[in-house]
Amino acid sequence: MENKQSFADAMTELEEIVRKLEQGDVPLEEAIDLYKKGMELSHFCHEKLQSAEKQLISIVNENGEKQPFDPTNGVD
Repeated sequence: MENKQSFADAMTELEEIVRKLEQGDVPLEEAIDLYKKGMELSHFCHEKLQSAEKQLISIVNENGEKQPFDPTNGVD
């Protein structure tokens, strides 16, 4: 099943789960469920970030040609 959730929504939900778990007043069964959901959200966000990184690996130069992205290009 594909997750249609946005990265921002997933991060917001993950932050809420972390907040609840850090408070420490969650029953054990609920804490386990929250932890599992948090791990799923963490994996989802990680995958989204990796996908975005892959899209940025190459850029198009002024001649319209693809070239590898070099983050140090232009840094003195």
